[in-house]
Amino acid sequence: MTTIYYTGCSLDGFIATPDHSLDWLTSRDIDEQGPMHYASFRERIGACVMGATTWQWILDHDDDPWGDLPTWVMTHRTFEPVKAVTFSADPVEQVHAAALEVAAGKDVWLVGGGDLVGQFHDAGLLDEVWIQYAPVTLGAGAPVLPRHVELRLEEVARNRDFACLRHSVVR
Repeated sequence: MTTIYYTGCSLDGFIATPDHSLDWLTSRDIDEQGPMHYASFRERIGACVMGATTWQWILDHDDDPWGDLPTWVMTHRTFEPVKAVTFSADPVEQVHAAALEVAAGKDVWLVGGGDLVGQFHDAGLLDEVWIQYAPVTLGAGAPVLPRHVELRLEEVARNRDFACLRHSVVR
């Protein structure tokens, strides 16, 4: 079981604009059967953890939020209950242990944001970072990882507009 941060990113290192938009990312050309695409990645995931801003974006843009994937949303906010979603302000170590248990041998996906992923890294719980770089710069926004993290490049692929990289975390 691996804990993976899988995300799209601008060339200048942002995962969302200052107003939390992903329009720059979702408008890009990608082969849904191509290397490191979400569909094949999703098959290996047994649970996920995300921040409240990411969850709010999903609620605002998806008519059927998230499906049956066991998910923890790290938040102090109040949201409407959703099946398979647990809202938590517990320490990342505690949430990670619960996610691993529910994942039943599959991987855990850290959806974002970058600071939340950094907390997992700081606790020694982040194993891999997969980034799909889009051919755009944003100039500002939510940084992909707002702290020092040492990585080792493991795999590089091109998926149409995207440069896709898989890294392992150097411990």
